[in-house]
Amino acid sequence: MISFLKSNVLPLSSLLPFELKQSINEGKEIDFLEEKLRAYSQIENGHPDKENMAGYIIDSLQELPVRKDFPFKEPSALEAIKKERPADINYHKFERSLLNEEKLFDKIYGAWLGRCSGCLLGQPVEFWNRERLIGLLKDTGNYPIKYYISSNIKEEIKNKYEIRDEAWIYDVAAASWINNIDCMPEDDDINYTILALKLIENIGINFTSEDVAGRWIMDLPFLHTFTAERIAYSNIVNRRFPPNSAYYRNPCREWIGAQIRGDLFGWINPGKPELAAEMAWRDASVSHTKNGIYGEMFISAILATAVYTDDAEELIRYGLSQIPQRSRLAEDIKTLIKWKKHGLDWEQVLDKIHEKYNEKDEYDSLYVIPNALVVCTSILYGEMDFEKSVGIAVMGSFDKDCNGATVGSVIGMILGASGLPEKWTKPLNNTVKSCIKGFGTEKISNLAERTVKIILKNT
Repeated sequence: MISFLKSNVLPLSSLLPFELKQSINEGKEIDFLEEKLRAYSQIENGHPDKENMAGYIIDSLQELPVRKDFPFKEPSALEAIKKERPADINYHKFERSLLNEEKLFDKIYGAWLGRCSGCLLGQPVEFWNRERLIGLLKDTGNYPIKYYISSNIKEEIKNKYEIRDEAWIYDVAAASWINNIDCMPEDDDINYTILALKLIENIGINFTSEDVAGRWIMDLPFLHTFTAERIAYSNIVNRRFPPNSAYYRNPCREWIGAQIRGDLFGWINPGKPELAAEMAWRDASVSHTKNGIYGEMFISAILATAVYTDDAEELIRYGLSQIPQRSRLAEDIKTLIKWKKHGLDWEQVLDKIHEKYNEKDEYDSLYVIPNALVVCTSILYGEMDFEKSVGIAVMGSFDKDCNGATVGSVIGMILGASGLPEKWTKPLNNTVKSCIKGFGTEKISNLAERTVKIILKNT
């Protein structure tokens, strides 16, 4: 994500390498562009012809069909996705009437707190690679993770890992090490959850993708978006509306951005994974396609299910029930489940994820699939223990604050606020900051109350 944060304007030449990798992952045959790519490489950087040719190549790549021997079936349209889902799921299993209002609030508050806590754990080391992170954790006696990460450590360790207390993202004074904060600082992982809450409060559960796009323009500052969202935002402003906003010159369309936006749609649909996933699709389609969409649908369905079950494999199964069974995401998750059945421990599973995907590559670090695999590893191996689960999520690396937030949300929903360890929730001071219009500094419990009102209104 570094390149997307250092530049407010993204040259097409900076996007082209990502589009090449994205097109290959989607099963496109790109050999016919070899001559054009060779000519492109010979143009001097900064020359207008470089940008023009980069745009031509990106457009050519995006228009290519998937090759006929590609083994996956990955539509982006909702009805086509539904046709590709597994057929052996009982959607009417859950007894929704068994959840009273007090218990519901406890679970929703737990999900909000868990999301904030998991995000805060990963936030200060978001852009670190796994080797650097594990080194710091071991050198400070915090491996496996037992608590938030602090910069108040020995000077030689700070220097070894180049730890700085100055913030360089968002409008905050200091980096979000636990010794520097008194609440949950702003983070896009929380901004989008709050934005989804505002969307439902203002428009209702029958919102459209166009409604989501409108709320972005009205309520979300442009430079507080990243990767696929920033590109989609630009597309919308230039009158390329969903679903074209997700596709046009957007090589990040299968990155993790949509997956971090789906929590609220799961929370407000307890016991209704299919409806949760459909809402997630409406949201994801603004900025993502194919597996980028599936990531949000998968997580939303898990959270809708987590209200009623703490069975890890059942949670994953209900998540998979909402996405194409022959997608790359589904295939990798099913492989991960096999690794667990074959006796691999969580560290070995994380090693295997890192063998397949290279987090030091900017594309892979933000690609939805390895991040979803880290989330699944945390759920399957965390034993519904909050500390162990969010710890695995962050130690799994890739996009650490995103994965910590998602896993924290799932386990927080299962345990409820009353079941979360105080050492993880107390530093938040029940307070979160956001850039969303109308939301500045908010009480997390108030956000939970507003979420419960939506559920009760639509039950």
